Amino acid sequence: MPLRIAIVADDHGLYRMGLALTLRDRLGFDVVEEAASLDEALALLGETDDVALALFDLSMPGMRGAASLAAVRECHPGLPIAVVSGSDARGDVLEALAAGVNGYVPKHLRDDDLVAALRSIMEGAIFVPPTLASAAARSRDEPARPPEAPDLARFTPRQRDVLDLLMQGHSNKEIARALDLGHGTVKIHLAALFRHLGVNNRAAAVAVAAPLLARG
Repeated sequence: MPLRIAIVADDHGLYRMGLALTLRDRLGFDVVEEAASLDEALALLGETDDVALALFDLSMPGMRGAASLAAVRECHPGLPIAVVSGSDARGDVLEALAAGVNGYVPKHLRDDDLVAALRSIMEGAIFVPPTLASAAARSRDEPARPPEAPDLARFTPRQRDVLDLLMQGHSNKEIARALDLGHGTVKIHLAALFRHLGVNNRAAAVAVAAPLLARG
């Protein structure tokens, strides 16, 4: 029987360790890989086969909210992904859901409620805290926010490294080799770059980023 593997990405070490223990003891995971930043989590996703669940904090280093989550979802469409966050702000919940996560779990939930929430996500449900469950429905009646203009300052250092090599015409394989990253990790970084720049391919990304880099 294959191992059941989860990834927990959170920069608070004690909470990360406690969540890993819960995943092993209460939800039957054999292996729980831990990451303290988005880049570490992406590297684990690129290196680890058959991950059954990935949990992300919203405030850890490298995380850029919905754009980062959407990039992970695009590159791992079948992976159960959930936010486990200290924030229960309505806007954070809605942005995470719009990015395609399978659930939003506040850290203040009691242990039994946390286990029930994670179990429901693994069974294919979309989990939202009961107090916020109506937020997604209400958001349909709100006017859409205008798209944000691209801002290179919002990229993580690793995303800037990937962008610099992309601008130089390097392939995904060459970028992976130069930065010592897995191919899957490079794809996730590129997906995040494309989303923030408002493009869907490499050539368009170069065209949009060139004037921004010139100004910077």
